[in-house]
Amino acid sequence: MRIGLFGGSFNPPHLGHMHLAECVHDALSLDEVWLIPSKISPHRSMAAYAPEEDRLEMCRLAASDYPWMRAEDYELRQERTSYTYYTVRHFVTQRPDDRFFLLVGGDMLRSFQKWYRWQDILHDAALAGIAREPGEYETLLQCAENLRQYGEIYPVLAESFAISSTKIRENVQKCRKYSCYLPEKIVQYIGVKNLYTGSEADCTR
Repeated sequence: MRIGLFGGSFNPPHLGHMHLAECVHDALSLDEVWLIPSKISPHRSMAAYAPEEDRLEMCRLAASDYPWMRAEDYELRQERTSYTYYTVRHFVTQRPDDRFFLLVGGDMLRSFQKWYRWQDILHDAALAGIAREPGEYETLLQCAENLRQYGEIYPVLAESFAISSTKIRENVQKCRKYSCYLPEKIVQYIGVKNLYTGSEADCTR
């Protein structure tokens, strides 16, 4: 199987995440895409994170609308910083006959050589670098050429989808509309679990 590994905080997973996953799924003819919520991000503060079980459940709800998508809890079960190397190595070891593609944003591809054990990651998996901004695709082509001696790099063009989890959390907290950015199942889940607000206020979504 051809499997895409899509890691992140998913705090919460939104329609932009789903759009990127679908673009890579179609462009690279993937059989599956796995959403992998991180436990302890090496790049971001954990202060605004929803509880692990809620982020995982929201990923499951998001994936339920796509027959080729599923949520994986591997990183949440670890007691260490969620370095991508360990995640990729785990799945490659568990499923040696499958081929893995690591989904990364264009900004992350440009700084990929600063990642922990990046050469080992490229030994185990191909990179799908996602171009989202005007002119970014050409930049990623050059990045891919620079990294190609270490492994397989596939720039993928995805139409810009101006959504951020940070903005969604701010809107929830300030009782501003946010449902247009999320699958309806996740909108309902956030409301029922009272995530990101810290109050019982019934905000207009």
